[in-house]
This record gives sequence, C-alpha cells and structure tokens, in this order.
Amino acid sequence: MPEFRVRVTKDHLVFSAAHFITFNGNICERLHGHNWRVAVELTGPLDENSYVFDFIALRDATQKLVHELDHKVLLPLQHPTIKVEVGTKEVEAKFEDRRWVFPLEDCALLPIANTTAELLADWFAKHLCEVVRAWPGQQVKFVQAEVEENFGQWGICKVEV
Repeated sequence: MPEFRVRVTKDHLVFSAAHFITFNGNICERLHGHNWRVAVELTGPLDENSYVFDFIALRDATQKLVHELDHKVLLPLQHPTIKVEVGTKEVEAKFEDRRWVFPLEDCALLPIANTTAELLADWFAKHLCEVVRAWPGQQVKFVQAEVEENFGQWGICKVEV
C-alpha cells in the first residue's frame, strides 16, 4: 500500500519574530530575533480527486498562522518560570531578576512551555490538525510541521490527526 504525502513550503511562509528561551534550568537567553521559515506536510490516502489534501487550502491555513507570529515577540504562557502578565495595553514578562515590557499588539502569546523551534512546530501542527479535521471528507492521518530557526536548524513535530 503506497503512502502519500503533500508538502508545502514557500518563500512567503516565513515570519520575523523575537524570542528568548530558557534551558538547563536557570539559563535564559537574551532577547533576540530570527527570520523563521515554515514547511508543512500531510500524510494520508488519496481522496476522490486523487489528493491527500488541497495544496491551496494547506498553504492558506499555514500562511494565516505565519501571519499571527510575524513581527511579534513570542512569549510562552505555559513556562514554569517565565511569568507573563497581560494587561490592557502591555505585556510584562519576568524571569528571575529580569523583566521585559512590550506593547500588547506586538506580542504573540502562545500556549507553549518555551519558544523553541520544536514547540513552535508543535503549535503549527496542532493548529493545522484543527483545519484538517474541519475539511469535508478528509482522511489525513498525520500533520508534520517544520520550523527553521536558522539556516539548516529545524524543529520538527509530527502529530496524529
């Protein structure tokens, strides 16, 4: 039985965003930015049109998610030690003795534990699963999202639909 996949990656599926991550317990990077790139892949059987999934619909759904992150500061809402407080106009992030304040409209508040490429890929994959599930007649089995932080450095997440 053959396995079919569709993959979308385009020059416009990129976003510029700032972030910082923590690692090894108490080490926190400085705030910095990347030009992130996204690729997505769906696995499943062919439908009556001989499609796994419509390329244009997949591209557009991915572009919408990319737009949500573009030119934003990425902040994790589920981090155990980075505390994010959302006000009416500002967002304050604290880690130990460090503090950052950003305009609310400049932030992407993400339900993840850290703004690593791997967890961003998971965020993309889970959102695209919702899109796939809502598509009439779909039979997609897996969604894979890939987020490139720097050239040649990808975080990849594959989830079952």
